[in-house]
Amino acid sequence: MNYVTAAGLLVAAVIHLLPVSGVAGAGTLSRLYGIDVADPNTGILLQHRALMFGILGALMLAAIPWPSLRLAALLVGLASAASFMVVALGVGGYNDAIRRVVVADGVATVSLALALVAHLMASGTRVP
Repeated sequence: MNYVTAAGLLVAAVIHLLPVSGVAGAGTLSRLYGIDVADPNTGILLQHRALMFGILGALMLAAIPWPSLRLAALLVGLASAASFMVVALGVGGYNDAIRRVVVADGVATVSLALALVAHLMASGTRVP
């Protein structure tokens, strides 16, 4: 495996694992996102989101030593990070905590895009 692919997966995995603490509940979610999570329905959705990011982060970490997981981890991670940015930028009006998430997802998107190109080039796939 080349270092660019490994580094991209590692950076994005860490970014995706940071919100896993939100599984702990409303107080942690409020601190993470700068919002009041008084409604249990919102809490459930955000806790599930935190858990899903943990699973995605674990997949990206697992893809570093397991080549068969790399392409899937790169594509799903890239879709996750880039889609959040598109939604947030499209909606706008977000708070400083969400702005930090947008910036972090920007870093993850760039890291994963570079890693994907490096992975494809290393596998002999022609990259336009």
